[in-house]
Amino acid sequence: MRLTIGRLRAAFFLCAALGLGTAQAGTLRYCDTPTAMSAAQQDRLLRVAGILKDELEKSGTRAALIARSGLNLRWFGMRYSHAGLSLAGSTDAPWSVRQLYFSCDDQAPRLFDQGLPAFLLGTENPDLGYISLVTLPAEAAAPLEPVALDNRAALSLLGASYSANAYVFNLKYQNCNQWVAELLGLAWGGAPAAADTAPRAAAQGWLKAQGYAGSVFSLGLRPVTWLTALSPWLNRDDHPEEELAQAQFVVSMPESIETFVRARVPAAERLELCHTDKHVLLRRGWAPLADGCVPEDGDTVIALD
Repeated sequence: MRLTIGRLRAAFFLCAALGLGTAQAGTLRYCDTPTAMSAAQQDRLLRVAGILKDELEKSGTRAALIARSGLNLRWFGMRYSHAGLSLAGSTDAPWSVRQLYFSCDDQAPRLFDQGLPAFLLGTENPDLGYISLVTLPAEAAAPLEPVALDNRAALSLLGASYSANAYVFNLKYQNCNQWVAELLGLAWGGAPAAADTAPRAAAQGWLKAQGYAGSVFSLGLRPVTWLTALSPWLNRDDHPEEELAQAQFVVSMPESIETFVRARVPAAERLELCHTDKHVLLRRGWAPLADGCVPEDGDTVIALD
């Protein structure tokens, strides 16, 4: 069976975005090495971080889901690649982001706390970026914040092996977004019912029972999934045979987490922000900002000149 140019291109972007590369590559930030940028770019991102902090302070929430864009996943209809939790009570600094990265030094997944400026300075493209904030009402934030800040609880969900395309309901691997989803499951679903049930298994079981579904990377043809062998960060052996037969990977991504939160917590509110070298756009609500950070009716425009 012939592979079309479109299929091969999609497969290439999946491998490039989800794992082919070294320390600097990767929408999911496998390594904690920042992108090199100029002083002007750093200054703009610091200003954007200040805007985000002001919005979080005004929201009245104690916890927010935060996601940022990375390498281009447009072939799969996804804008965001890396998610974490911004927490008012962080001991690092108010609104620091707790998240999972793959540590280059340790060659293992680790939890990191970053202030908002550092979180934004880790972006892949400092001249055009998107940030999504989903602020949680008190009834959802109250059980989440203490669990997220409890090092023992947060680390109990840290998988031993990293895979960028980890299957959403399997314990063998984990990606950064899957840790966020499982933290929601642990906080909102409660402690494991049985003493011998691992926290990750309990969290995944609760998420599945509540209708959580990962994002689908559809490659079109099964042979394309074999390209995972080219990257140490991609794997197939945790994915169900029925998914592989359809040439797709079902993975936790910011999109799937936001969809779940929106359905489960109707009072959750979303703010999307994008920035260029000229301006910042803000949009409240669940409708996405235009590609290219182009202002549309209703958007708030903040000049950066």
